[in-house]
Amino acid sequence: MPVEDRECIIAVLAGEKEAFSGIVERYRKRAFLTAYSIVHNEQDAYDLSQEAFIRAYRNLKKFELDRPFFPWFYRILKNRCLSFLRKRKQLAEVSIEGVFGLNTTEIDHDQIRLIRECVAALPDNAREILNLRYYQGYSYQEIADILEKPIGSVMSGLFYARKRLKEMLQEKGL
Repeated sequence: MPVEDRECIIAVLAGEKEAFSGIVERYRKRAFLTAYSIVHNEQDAYDLSQEAFIRAYRNLKKFELDRPFFPWFYRILKNRCLSFLRKRKQLAEVSIEGVFGLNTTEIDHDQIRLIRECVAALPDNAREILNLRYYQGYSYQEIADILEKPIGSVMSGLFYARKRLKEMLQEKGL
């Protein structure tokens, strides 16, 4: 964990509430982009990232100081976003451009809809790993840290998610 994160968290736990602002400033943009990649709405992403910071602050006593902060916070943020989506009965999607390396102007709207349907039909863990890799651009190691999985599991999970998505698209004639 970066020294600054550790120092801020120790200060907060010692009663200096304002020290948490250092954490918020450091991860605010990353939190917003993460939330946005899940909920696909700017205002909701902003609200959810703020709610996640509040939850993290309230649960800071449970944080293990020898662990990196962002993967712990990511799980809080992700769970908050997924709860939000469940309430609205929406499905998180992966960016089409990211998965296929396509510009959406090169494919028609029916194809985009079909791709989104197939991505939405993938299991949650497959959708999440595709999202982290292609939409958010995390490395395999970063994804492993965020999901608390071995890097080999991340690589194989991504391989099987892409393979399943390709099969689904072929079944639909794309």
